[in-house]
Amino acid sequence: MKLPRQKILKNCQDPAEMEELLKQADLALHTWETSWSPFISAPLREEAISRMSVLSELSIEAHGGRPGAERQRLKYSRSDQFKTSEIEKIPIHGLNILGNFLFDKASPDEIRHSIELFGIEKGELGDIWMRGDRGAQALCSPEAAFRLHGQSSLVREVKITFEALEISKLRLPAQRSQKRITTIEASRRIDAIASAGFGLSRSKVVNQIKEGNLRLNWKQFKQSNQAIIEGDRLQLPNKGTLEIIKIEPTKRQRWKIEMLRS
Repeated sequence: MKLPRQKILKNCQDPAEMEELLKQADLALHTWETSWSPFISAPLREEAISRMSVLSELSIEAHGGRPGAERQRLKYSRSDQFKTSEIEKIPIHGLNILGNFLFDKASPDEIRHSIELFGIEKGELGDIWMRGDRGAQALCSPEAAFRLHGQSSLVREVKITFEALEISKLRLPAQRSQKRITTIEASRRIDAIASAGFGLSRSKVVNQIKEGNLRLNWKQFKQSNQAIIEGDRLQLPNKGTLEIIKIEPTKRQRWKIEMLRS
């Protein structure tokens, strides 16, 4: 089978990265062996699955090591190939990052940077989450986990130590149950919608926007007065995701907004 590369790559957000994913898909189709992508961003994953779903001969699965993972790996195989769901065949491992951050808090981005200093590439790292003042945990490729095991580094002045850990032994972030929310707002401003959906004050939402934590369709933005539309999704660390289901005007020139929080 010859992949319709031009059709799949046309107008995609990142043609170079999509081309690499197509190469792995092509490998699975021609060798009849399972092929795995590196960890990729959520927008790229969603776009790749959407564009490659037209290929009936190709089966694509996304795995991130935990429910709702943002960074995931794509598994490619032929649709007529024997499949197995054995967890040990999924090339994702856990990583424990020990450190005392009681007096010097850190962020997942700082942890990620300290890991990359060991020559670990971006595609080898999945989600990273902080565990209060005790450090962090992460998901990564098995190769990265064992290369880092026993190594030490610094995040500013705090010493951290890496420990390879089975996923079953990690303390994974809690998975939220879905909740449907309806609100009436004076506008479709993103700060107003996020405030109602995430249950935060308007000022806290604005601060989250300024700090780059609140994202719209996985992308950072800086305008708190930006208007949302149906189908938009808002992501906020430790608060989950809001999907805008329906927007309609009311008789009193306000907006009735239905959203799904997960």
